[in-house]
Amino acid sequence: MQIQHPTASLIAKAATAQDDVTGDGTTSNVLIIGELLKQADLYISEGLHPRIIAEGFEAAKKKALEVLEEIKMKKEMKRDFLLDVARTSLQTKVHAKLADVLTEAVVDSVLAVRRPGYPIDLFMVEIMEMKHKSETDTKLIRGLVLDHGARHPEMKKRVEDAFILTCNVSLEYEKTEVSSGFFYKTAEEKETLVRAERKFIDDKVQKIIDLKDKVCAQSNRGFVVVNQKGIDPFSLDMLAQHGIVALRRAKRRNMERLSLACGGVAVNSLEDLSVDCLGHAGLVHEHVLGEEKFTFIEECVNPRSVTLLVKGPNKHTLTQIKDAVRDGLRAVKNAIEDGCVVPGAGAVEVAIAEALGVYKHSVKGRARLGVQAFADALLIIPKVLAQNSGYDLQETLVKIQSEHLESKQPIGIDLNTGEPMVAADAGVWDNYCVKKQLLHSCSSSRLFLLWCLFGFLGSTWEGRTGRPAPPSGRFRSARCPHARLCCCGRQDVIV
Repeated sequence: MQIQHPTASLIAKAATAQDDVTGDGTTSNVLIIGELLKQADLYISEGLHPRIIAEGFEAAKKKALEVLEEIKMKKEMKRDFLLDVARTSLQTKVHAKLADVLTEAVVDSVLAVRRPGYPIDLFMVEIMEMKHKSETDTKLIRGLVLDHGARHPEMKKRVEDAFILTCNVSLEYEKTEVSSGFFYKTAEEKETLVRAERKFIDDKVQKIIDLKDKVCAQSNRGFVVVNQKGIDPFSLDMLAQHGIVALRRAKRRNMERLSLACGGVAVNSLEDLSVDCLGHAGLVHEHVLGEEKFTFIEECVNPRSVTLLVKGPNKHTLTQIKDAVRDGLRAVKNAIEDGCVVPGAGAVEVAIAEALGVYKHSVKGRARLGVQAFADALLIIPKVLAQNSGYDLQETLVKIQSEHLESKQPIGIDLNTGEPMVAADAGVWDNYCVKKQLLHSCSSSRLFLLWCLFGFLGSTWEGRTGRPAPPSGRFRSARCPHARLCCCGRQDVIV
């Protein structure tokens, strides 16, 4: 989305950075930055210099990070606990019934691709969409789903107990990479040239057939070839005659996924084919949906790459579910990598705001007003949670703040009743890295804006308390929507 306004563009970039780094917290990022701007506006309109507010924000951020370190809880990342983490993330994006369906699929996907000693690679979780049935039919496939099928009518549509050969070999005639030509004098020489070209391809296909005959000689086991490059009709016909299912033009990203899901090795040459190159799948079948074909490679043994098959009646639903699934995957991944979590439901923001309320008394000078503004801005999160749930903002906020002071533990909002609750006991968890990045990015963006304002106004800018306003024509009042110049005579100038 192209944004012209410089301030809006900065906020959008901060939200994008939040999503790139942590995969979640973009809405909270925009809310808090907007509230920080609003709180700063109130103090600037009363004559407080932007530099003073910036100092207060910086001090508040450091204190907030210290409080966050105290609040975080180290947990053993077992499946049951990760289900709570994923459910908390998913329920903010889809309805509760669908969130319960997606929760188990998301957690099992991450646990499947997780390898001890290696970083979690979420690219090994393929998200395949199918415009079919309802969104609650979304499920986890412990294998791979390819968005194309076999290209020969005589190839089997269902193969059980199959060997899988993953290769990147051209089984069709290709032109040379350099400018070269072949010349002939007679029709016989041309025919000889054509036969030699065909034999070159047929010899490659025959090596695959020989390997199939070797491993399937005394059994009814199937044999499937998944090739990244092309397979011409003559080669497809040869493979079909020997009971081999062949898929061509497979996506490059699926080559590594196939090896991790089925085992075996992806080969770039057919010279040294052996049984060790083959993977295995318990079931390979083709599913036709309208004009589209899908090939399911399932029942793999201990797959390290899986597929989340997203179903829905329309494109909008599919897009919504895919976005929710991506956020859920990142939430589970972040929890595992952090080794700790923080209570959700607005509990972190309330706890930090209360701590900043005490901390501001130790800050000297007018910078404490910036600390107070930072604390008030963080409370926008529980306020929005209460508002979206249909409860009174101030009443709900007062309740959780009072309960927090009495219990001395993080208290959030029960969205079903509007009453305070211990978020940890309810199994509502947020990612530690998301909250940490949120505090960094929000305060950094706001500091940048305030320092820009400081640069515009200059170090001699003075407030409204009997002192001159900025020169006429240089700035525009935020409360003067009908003119370019500050024609209202107001001195609370906002950039």
